[in-house]
Amino acid sequence: MTKVFIGGSRRVPRLNRYVRNRIDKIIERGCTILLGDANGVDKSVQSYLFGRNYKNVVVFCAGNECRNNIGHWETRHIRVDRRKKDSDYYSAKDLEMIREADYGFMIWDIKSKGTRENILNLLKENKKTIVYLTPKKSFHTLTGLADVKELLNMCNTTYQHKFEDMFSILGGDEKEGKEESQRVLDSV
Repeated sequence: MTKVFIGGSRRVPRLNRYVRNRIDKIIERGCTILLGDANGVDKSVQSYLFGRNYKNVVVFCAGNECRNNIGHWETRHIRVDRRKKDSDYYSAKDLEMIREADYGFMIWDIKSKGTRENILNLLKENKKTIVYLTPKKSFHTLTGLADVKELLNMCNTTYQHKFEDMFSILGGDEKEGKEESQRVLDSV
């Protein structure tokens, strides 16, 4: 059975009809949906799936507490060896969902660092990722670095400077990242 990691920004409190339609297609295929427990996209997707009475869901939580599990679905508590509940703490569950997923569906406001890292980590694991850019109301299918560059071209220049970090996560070195970043910016 296909497993889909759905995630996104905590600053996206509602799902529009385009995102709901895409989730409906995932439901129709009977996929297992892997979700986090955060507010924002995670909680909105949980609410939508609960409303659709969809049962094939697993909610991943960092540590012993689950912040949100609206449908009382199966949970996976991911052990985290740190007490401080920061982005590193919560990213442990994301890394496990990436490991288990066959592909990803990320709902990104272009600002969320966590969603950006999830997109890159999915690609690093050679997992196709559908990205919905909320400011553009557009879907993008990513299968590799070239697709990330294309997606970046759509981003506000304020966020394009983060490309150097993205490139290094995907295995490039800092110098190559800066050179590639400049090529991307020059082509905009």
